[in-house]
Amino acid sequence: MSHPTLPLDFQRYPAEQMRTRAAAFYDDLRRRRTVRDFSSEPVPRELMLDCVRAAGTAPNGANMQPWHFVLVEDALLKRRIRLAAEEEERAFYEGRASDEWLAALAPLGTDAHKPFLETAPWLIAVFQQNWGTRPDGSKQRHYYVKESVGIACGFLLAALHHAGLATLTHTPSPMGFLREILERPVNERALMLIVAGYPSEEARVPVITKKPLADICTIL
Repeated sequence: MSHPTLPLDFQRYPAEQMRTRAAAFYDDLRRRRTVRDFSSEPVPRELMLDCVRAAGTAPNGANMQPWHFVLVEDALLKRRIRLAAEEEERAFYEGRASDEWLAALAPLGTDAHKPFLETAPWLIAVFQQNWGTRPDGSKQRHYYVKESVGIACGFLLAALHHAGLATLTHTPSPMGFLREILERPVNERALMLIVAGYPSEEARVPVITKKPLADICTIL
């Protein structure tokens, strides 16, 4: 069975320009830091939509595109999300997390208090769709769902940073409250909550380092 095709839209660059582009991309991304102090300054909706459009170009299993991004700007919804998230976070910090886990988090200064969920202008709830629906109403299985949505989240974070915004990835566990509050269908499961906006003028970040290239890359 044949399927329609079209010519590949591929831009080739001279080798030196490729190295320059790769180095510039790295220099830009290495400035990205997780921010916990956000400004309430508005961010245009169309800018956010462009970033989601970029995320939607991510490679995925069998082109099922098993993701849905809910952009939350409404103050009352953000308040409900914060209250529910903090309830789960208190359970985590007060008993669910091991001492080893808490020790690993200590240098980052995290706790159950999540004011950024209300302060930042945008929250993006990322849902993975474990199955979809065909035009006839029958169930369509999705493939490599977590891998596909994880790649899309990477695209989204890079797009938001490239656009000039600060971000934070928040993964309270469990996250069933997001599907309930945002009224998503039963085939969707929340994977991540991304906070996006401008950092506050007082924003500070922990002094941390990334592993050197030799520790994360092997050439054979």
